[in-house]
Parts: sequence; C-alpha cells; structure tokens
Amino acid sequence: MSLESDINAIVKSVELELYDTSIVNEGEETIYRVSVLSTDIKDGKRASISLDSCVELTHLISPLLDVTSPVSGDYRLEVGSPGIERKLTTIKQFALSVGEKVSLHLKAVEKNREKLRGKLVKIEGSKIIVEVEGKDVSIEFNEIAKARTYFEW
Repeated sequence: MSLESDINAIVKSVELELYDTSIVNEGEETIYRVSVLSTDIKDGKRASISLDSCVELTHLISPLLDVTSPVSGDYRLEVGSPGIERKLTTIKQFALSVGEKVSLHLKAVEKNREKLRGKLVKIEGSKIIVEVEGKDVSIEFNEIAKARTYFEW
C-alpha cells in the first residue's frame, strides 16, 4: 500500500475524510500537510473539524511517518482542514465539495478564458455540473484550467 492509502485508512478510522496530502516549503521549513474534512453534513453543509480531532489524527499518523517518511530530511507534520476557500485539483476533491460555491477557469475557448461561478451540484463520471444563474452547466473535468471553492461573506 502507498503512504497516502495508509493515511487514508487512519483518517477513515476516526470518521473523517482525507482531502489531500501535500509537501510545502515555507522559508527554510518543509511541511507535510494532511488536510481532512468532516463526514458529518448538517443543514446541507459539512461540519467543521475540531482541534482535538486534528491532534488525535496527528498522534495516529506520526508513528506511520516515522517508518515511512514522506520526504528526505527534516519536516513538520501538519494536520488540519483544507479551509473554506481551497483549490480543487482532482475529481475526488470536486466530489467532496458538492453543495459549495465554486469558481472555475476554463481552458482556452477561442483565445478567451471563460470563468464560471456557481454552486457545485454533482459529479457524473468526468463531468462537473455547476448551477450558474439557475441553470445547470456541465463541464468536462479536463476542460478546467483552475478551480477553487469560494465563500461569499
């Protein structure tokens, strides 16, 4: 099994959902970031993650990383929520964001880059369905150049 699938199994064991793992460099520090979401949906919205859940997950993942290091050299493990506004780069991330508002930049369309904003309604195979101004718009995943969730304050 891969490191990410092992981490996914640990995350599921505490009834959370793995959103992403990434390696980031901030200054001189390397961070192995594990982003998780709650599996609880309340009033159509995903519940937040508690600090206690992140601490518990850190204690569960840390021994695994002692055996299978994600990077060579020193790093810091960071477990937390991916945030209310986040990049969407995989079909899985889109599926985990159904019901949220998304902003999509489409790949070149006759030399113009089209941008769509609306509510992510559903995923059908490789099609992303977004409600824009009351109408469902279907976009192929591979037609999307950039995507992210957004929150209207």
